[in-house]
Amino acid sequence: MSDSDLIVYRVTPARPAAHIFAVELSIPNPGDDAVTLSLPAWIPGSYMIRDFARNIVSIAAEDAAGPVPTRKLDKQTWRLTPGAGALSIRYEVYAWELTVRSAHLDRTHGFFNGTSLFLRVHGRDAEPCRVELLPPADPDCKEWRVATSLARDGAERWGFGTYRADDYDDLIDHPVEMGCFDVVAYRVGGVPHWMAVSGRHRADLARLAADLAPICAEHVALFGELPVDRYLFLTQVVGDGYGGLEHRFSSSLLCSRDDLPRPRGAAPAQAGDTHAESDYRRFLGLCSHEYFHLWNVKRIRPAAFVDGGLDREVHTRLLWAFEGITSYYDDLALVRSGRIDAKGYLEALAESLTKVLRNPGRFMQTVTESSFDAWTRFYKQDENAPNAIVSYYGKGAMTALALDLGIRRDTGGARSLDDVMRALWERHGRTGIGVPERGIEALAAEVTGLDLYGFFAQALETTEDLDLPALLATVGVEMRLRPARGPKDLGNVADAFEPIEPASDVGIRLATDGESRVAVVLDERPAQRAGIAAGDVIIAIDGLRVDGATASERLRVLPIGQSVRVHVFRRDELMAFDLTPAPAPADVCELRLDEAAPAEVLARRQAWLASLA
Repeated sequence: MSDSDLIVYRVTPARPAAHIFAVELSIPNPGDDAVTLSLPAWIPGSYMIRDFARNIVSIAAEDAAGPVPTRKLDKQTWRLTPGAGALSIRYEVYAWELTVRSAHLDRTHGFFNGTSLFLRVHGRDAEPCRVELLPPADPDCKEWRVATSLARDGAERWGFGTYRADDYDDLIDHPVEMGCFDVVAYRVGGVPHWMAVSGRHRADLARLAADLAPICAEHVALFGELPVDRYLFLTQVVGDGYGGLEHRFSSSLLCSRDDLPRPRGAAPAQAGDTHAESDYRRFLGLCSHEYFHLWNVKRIRPAAFVDGGLDREVHTRLLWAFEGITSYYDDLALVRSGRIDAKGYLEALAESLTKVLRNPGRFMQTVTESSFDAWTRFYKQDENAPNAIVSYYGKGAMTALALDLGIRRDTGGARSLDDVMRALWERHGRTGIGVPERGIEALAAEVTGLDLYGFFAQALETTEDLDLPALLATVGVEMRLRPARGPKDLGNVADAFEPIEPASDVGIRLATDGESRVAVVLDERPAQRAGIAAGDVIIAIDGLRVDGATASERLRVLPIGQSVRVHVFRRDELMAFDLTPAPAPADVCELRLDEAAPAEVLARRQAWLASLA
């Protein structure tokens, strides 16, 4: 196909102050039949219908004969009947959502995913196309550059200009950042990697490069190859934010300023305070998670995703594996690559387990049901979500941990989940053959030679808790559950387990915005029995006024079994309830390294946490 026959998308940040991208779609040979155009309803990796077409504020078309009428068929589809020659469609897109899955434009930067801007030409999905990224005319934006993993087709590195895509799927899988950004560069196995950091920050970028390279190398070592010739992390830095979205050659990340490593010479917040390092560990875990998706999800894919489309929900029961297994390996790679030590890894593990165990919803929904219902339940959570659903990320990671430790135990260390992942890559990643709904279960049994039917039946199809204490003991890690010591207590690692002190609990979680508003009322706990509901604003406890700064602590220290009067506003009505605290449930994970374990157990732990790179 000659260049003159290519479909061309021309993108201009036309009015940054109004948050408007202007897009021109040129179709050189539209043919004699009607042309159908549509915009995706969702973006791969984020399983919720988002209706991106709602942000198209105007659309018009013309050909050599003049204007071409456009007829809208549904919320995201248009039909045109060209008369003569090439067809040109011009449309404007409103971009004011600063997330990894959408588009955002102002005078500080521009960012977009192809699913937000690029109309699909039906019937021509397999054709290559050209992308022209034009600079803004606004003088405030004259220093802008471009960061994208799109293949360059004349554009300079980090420059506006011409890029290309192999087909429509490739076109929408390369997010674009326009603006002023810093670049972190490093190589993994000779392949260039970059991180473009946008937004105000004072990060130690040299340390970031030094930490990212071995983490990425660890994942490459696990799978045995790196199937890309370039890779780019696009990182938006904000005051408070967190998130990521995977792509075949890149990732989009959103992080808080404090998540990045402090520059050399910067004073810690407090002597001995590890909060900053904990935040940075979380960011490295996010990078690790999205990079692991380079294989798991973007190339090893559920069969449903291979055959599905972007105009409607595509259901699979396998998100427990594609997100959960990825969530297991993201922090595991940090310790295997030497970025954190064993204690640091167990701290992250204790937090992950606590987040699952503290929600009664794990007894109401299986992890496969959570996967299937991601579209309507996990991505559309309400105040009752902790009582009704379980996260396929968290429970999936817990399942992966149990599977890995069980395989290592039952094969005498000869096999592990690593072997299963490599087999998935060979059979499905390299070939592009989708993974059947029961494919991972069958492949795990085949690779390990174990009868895993009972394990998968319990882990995937029931709401029973997995026997993690026994499994962790096989690698010299002791686990116990205790009551929470406060609303932010997400578990810990101890040198020695201290006696458990009794604690009271009322089953309330307050809003995180500093108000004394009830965000969650847990099932079968004292607050629910008293009649308190989500949305209530607590104004007094036991006759004393409280606010957002004091309500949580006052509730936490109420005596067990002693009734107190709680006053709330529900909407504009004052209400009073008699609340009787109960013993707090043991739902916080505490771990301990057992250095006195038998030699074979310690060897198994070393193999589990050992570097592959």
